[in-house]
Amino acid sequence: MELKRRNRVSAEFSMASMTDIIFLLLIFFMITSSAISQSAIDVNLPKAAAQDPSVTDPTTVTINADGKYFVNDLETPKEQLEQNIVKLVEGSPNPTFTIRADENCKHKDVVYAMEIAEKHKYGLAIATVQE
Repeated sequence: MELKRRNRVSAEFSMASMTDIIFLLLIFFMITSSAISQSAIDVNLPKAAAQDPSVTDPTTVTINADGKYFVNDLETPKEQLEQNIVKLVEGSPNPTFTIRADENCKHKDVVYAMEIAEKHKYGLAIATVQE
């Protein structure tokens, strides 16, 4: 007597999981390619199209085109900049300060102020002009 199997294994290949994988790869490559193609050419940092009213911080570090630093409109030597910022910001519950950099100042001067914020884990905002 010959016994027949009721459940036969299907020889078909399901493409449903393959299409899911291809779709996820497509999304991954689209996201990474748009991140790579971002260019810093013709970027004018001191201008912004929108204004964020939630950022209101009384402590400001101003950097003029000559590379001079001002903390709350008082000229401060570069060597004392960190000490003055720490004195003004340390007591607040959310220590942050704003960098107001001239459009023609050197990038290294702005980075120096940003490194102070990073070192002390302060919040940081960069002021721009609304277009």
